[in-house]
Amino acid sequence: MADFSLDPSAIDRPNGALLIVAAGRDRDERVAAPHRHARGQLLASTRGLLSVGVEDGIWVVPAIHAVWLPPHHVHSARSHGPFQGWSAYIAEHACRDLPKRPCTLRTSDLLHAAMRRAAEWHVGPLNARDLRLASVILDEIRSLPVEPFGLPHPRDPRLQMIARALLNEPANRRHLHDWADWAAISPRTLSRRFVAETGFTFTAWRQRARLMRSLDMLAADVPVTTVAFDLGYSSISAFISLFRRTFGITPGEYLRDWAKLGGLAAKSTRPD
Repeated sequence: MADFSLDPSAIDRPNGALLIVAAGRDRDERVAAPHRHARGQLLASTRGLLSVGVEDGIWVVPAIHAVWLPPHHVHSARSHGPFQGWSAYIAEHACRDLPKRPCTLRTSDLLHAAMRRAAEWHVGPLNARDLRLASVILDEIRSLPVEPFGLPHPRDPRLQMIARALLNEPANRRHLHDWADWAAISPRTLSRRFVAETGFTFTAWRQRARLMRSLDMLAADVPVTTVAFDLGYSSISAFISLFRRTFGITPGEYLRDWAKLGGLAAKSTRPD
């Protein structure tokens, strides 16, 4: 996903640019079917929640994080609600010392600033100045911390229905038995397969889905109190405690990180 207005044929065009960057936004849900290309791809959300499918499952990625996809890896993508972000396509020969497996990276203000500039380039060979900026981008990708920040998706089609519904409405308080009836699966099978296919219990997976949505809401300047209660937490302290245990920082610290990137992210997108 996230090729935006980019000509798809430009992605794998022989003798093309070392680096191609596109940025944009979509008001509605956007879906990209499984596909592959010879270039590596770094895909980032700056507003909204994004799920990226790879061979090991589907990861849910919140704002200020990015997914790295090495060349030739089959992948798909889906946004959940309005989405804003950028995507960088890197020539195969330049990916040799980049991560060999798909992974989630924590982005930086330097990377966002560089992507904002690179999104203005025309597709084609780069001049000396642009090549220097491309080198900065590649160095950032090499040095960014890899984080287990995604949310694995189940493979069973019935569980996928439940997972998509929870991502689209994370505050839904329907009990496990009710979800099982809705998806035409037994509660016992639902519980067992959720653990087997995601590594999380159903309850833990739902809590993590809510936390992923909270990151998006915080980045959109929704007050912490509103986030906590809109996502179904019993108290603000319960939300803050779970947030800190999961991500290692408080919602306030996350907001400070976002504030450093927010202006750059907003400027990095092209008008509708």
